[in-house]
Amino acid sequence: MPTSLSKPNTAFWIITVVAIFWNLVGVASFFAQIMMTPETLAALPEAERTLYENMPVWVLVAFAVAVFGGLGGSIALALKKAIATALFSASLVGVIVQLIYNFVIANTMEVYGASSIILPLVVLIIAIFLVWYSKDARKKGTIA
Repeated sequence: MPTSLSKPNTAFWIITVVAIFWNLVGVASFFAQIMMTPETLAALPEAERTLYENMPVWVLVAFAVAVFGGLGGSIALALKKAIATALFSASLVGVIVQLIYNFVIANTMEVYGASSIILPLVVLIIAIFLVWYSKDARKKGTIA
């Protein structure tokens, strides 16, 4: 492992900035869900409302780990800190837990249809990529 950090290239900064914005969107989505008013819930179709009302707390915890871990990892990446990998890994675990709940336990595809898997798969792919990218950046000496 290099003793001094190598200078990040332009792609590093583009990926880092996009990752920060991506994860800020995730954080906003988390807050939108936990701050949903009773009126907003009541306006949802019954099947959707039931999904929200029956969601266990541990799924919200997984959601929080996913989005805040991702944001923390993105910030750590910008600061060139190796802890980014651990934070992105925690985020990935949170994403996987959510996916298992949503598509195996709660079977949300019955409510939202088959196309509802697209965004969660994109989230999963990005989470995997960020873990890999942070490991690669550490191997190259861009973060330490």
